[in-house]
Amino acid sequence: MVVEKVEEEELVSNAVATVKNYVEVMKPKETILLAFIGICAAIVAGKGFPPSNLLLITAVAVILGSAGCNGLTNYLDREVDALMRRTKHRALPSKRIDPPEKVLPYAIGLLIIALALAWYLHPLCFLSGALGITTAVVGRKRSITHILGGISGSAPVLVGYTAISHKLDLTIGLLCLLILSWTPIHVWSLMTAYRDDFFQAGVVIFPINRGIETTIRTLLALSILLYATTIGLYFVGKFSMLYLIIANVLGILMFLSNVYLSRRRGERDAWRVYKISAYPYLGLIFLGMCVDLWLQVLL
Repeated sequence: MVVEKVEEEELVSNAVATVKNYVEVMKPKETILLAFIGICAAIVAGKGFPPSNLLLITAVAVILGSAGCNGLTNYLDREVDALMRRTKHRALPSKRIDPPEKVLPYAIGLLIIALALAWYLHPLCFLSGALGITTAVVGRKRSITHILGGISGSAPVLVGYTAISHKLDLTIGLLCLLILSWTPIHVWSLMTAYRDDFFQAGVVIFPINRGIETTIRTLLALSILLYATTIGLYFVGKFSMLYLIIANVLGILMFLSNVYLSRRRGERDAWRVYKISAYPYLGLIFLGMCVDLWLQVLL
């Protein structure tokens, strides 16, 4: 009896560990952030209160689609990840899931379900999702990767917005420009912070293959473009003073963090830009849009 109980506990423990490994491959933090901005885009399209049934389906579609894309990119990057100190302990490069092809049915299955839901919502949603998947998996670890990454990062926003509005307009255009300018800041600041790690792994692409001066100037210029885009959304999206205040505070914070990086040029300064650009910036700017619209309706 004791032996059987121990074996049963080991089976349960192994099953839990396996589930955790597969969840890890789907990058839950990144998936949550992408899904969050997609849901916020749907709320913006619905002027604060989109139909609840469409919002629910949209949320499921962007969650599954983002998780599936993250699973595929983890699979495609597994060999490079194994060479880097920052990523070698991930589930695939550490061989906690072996062979790595085991993740493909799950990732592809999530993407198929997400695309089916997107088609149900609207053809524009389907096209946006398909574009996001394509740009997420092509050209991995190339200089163009992070430009394509901006397009794939815009996919949840496009899906969320078109699910409710059924159209493309200037508001969604600026939302996509926001993501397109944010993505390089987020990724290139991380690569600057871990410059040596990327270099020794053979990932010699921009900004690794350029001097720190070029990288810093590029990040600073992008922070200005990002700031201008969020202010433009105030006028186009018909937000109120609350959103304008949030956009200014976050935009100035992002700009000043890049100015600080340009003066200090340290790895910790680049890491600070990376951390600020993630949940604090992107999450709050989209949350600010939603809260602004809710208060406009309620008050």
